[in-house]
Parts: sequence; structure tokens; C-alpha cells
Amino acid sequence: MSKVPAVTLGFWIIKIAATTLGETGGDAVTMTLNLGYLVGTAIFAMLLVLAVGAQVRAKQFHPFLYWAAVVATTTVGTTLADLVDRSIGVGYLGGSLILFALVLTSLATWYRTCGSVSVDTVASRKVELFYWSTILFSQTLGTALGDWLADDGGLGYEGGALVFAGGLVLVLAAYFLTKVSRTLLFWAAFILTRPLGATIGDLLDKPHAQGGLAFGRFTASAVLLIFIVACVWLLPQRAGQHPSSSKAV
Repeated sequence: MSKVPAVTLGFWIIKIAATTLGETGGDAVTMTLNLGYLVGTAIFAMLLVLAVGAQVRAKQFHPFLYWAAVVATTTVGTTLADLVDRSIGVGYLGGSLILFALVLTSLATWYRTCGSVSVDTVASRKVELFYWSTILFSQTLGTALGDWLADDGGLGYEGGALVFAGGLVLVLAAYFLTKVSRTLLFWAAFILTRPLGATIGDLLDKPHAQGGLAFGRFTASAVLLIFIVACVWLLPQRAGQHPSSSKAV
């Protein structure tokens, strides 16, 4: 069986919460603790290796292990994007373009190697490595994209969140009203939920002077973590289809 969960409403609820936690948690370490983007990226990268390594070695689907790996990708994505955009000086737009190219490259290589990028095919170690690489790039892209629209675009955190939420509504409409590839729509939604979570995270923890609600990074992170654990515990979690029975594209 696949080692990733079936894509349900519960999946997307937890995904948005996890990406929001990635923003608040990453900023808590790099900014509130003042460790900096490089040290923060190194810390979360080690956690990422441990979480994804355990996920890849697992023989079957484990909900808490899977979502721990997702949270690891989104926290390291936050600090890595900030490192590239701010410390290295590429800028939000430049970082977004580079990371978008990496997402497309990962998907293209995955497709050329395995013949499909459908999540229903994630049942072998090789495919799973492609899957997590693509997720990491998409999570990092989402941080840069969210910052670009909220800061450089002048929309602020609320405006940025509304734009990305609107994009998800369009993807949802395409899912129900068109015959557009479900695989394409999945990855579009997966990418869009990351900047949505990033802008919501910034809205929660930034000070009032910067347009935020000033809840505090550690407080917001703790509440989000409790919410995610409760959702994983209470919402139905089952493995996706076996690749032999899926209609992968």
C-alpha cells in the first residue's frame, strides 16, 4: 500500500495547519531565539533527515510519522527560503523563480524516471524520495512566494492570504467542473497551501506595527501543534490507493 494518506478534506486541513506551523516555528527559532537563518536551517535540516529517513524506512503508512515529515519540510522550507531571500540577497521574487524552477525540475525528473507524478504511486523507496524532494522544494517556494506577495506586492498578510485562498478556490472549481488532470490539480493545490500557511503564520505572529495579530511565535506554534495532533488523531487517516489499482497520470 501507499505510505502517504488518501487525499481527503482532512488531508488539506492538516496540510494548511502544518504549513502555518512551519512559518511560526521556523521564525521562532531564527528570529525569536535569534539563532539566524543559517543555524535555523541546519537545525531543521537535521530534523528533516531524521523524519523523512524514518518515513522512507517504514514498511507501511503511519499518520503521525507522515505528518511529522511534512512539518519538517515546511519548517526547513521557511528558514531556507529566508536564508536565500534575505541573507544571500536574492530577493523574494528571485528566490520564488529559482524555487519554482526547482519544483518543475523535480517533477519533470520524477516523471521521466517513473512515468507518473501521481501521489497514488508513492509506494516504493525511489518514488518516495522524489515525492519528498518535490515537497521540500514546494514548501520552500511557498515561503518565498508568500513573502513576495505580502511584502513586495504590498498586499500585507491578510491580502496575501486572500489571494492564495482564492487560488485554491479556483483549483477546487477546476476539480469539480473540468476534466483537468487530477495530478496537476493536486500539485497546484499543494503548492498554493504553502504560501497560504506562510501568510496566515505571519498574520498570527507579527507585531501590530507590521500588520500582524502579535500572538507570539511560540504561542502560535504551540496552538497549531496541538491542533495538528488532534486532527491526525481524530480525522480519518488511511493510506492512498495501491499503485496497481490507481489511474496515475
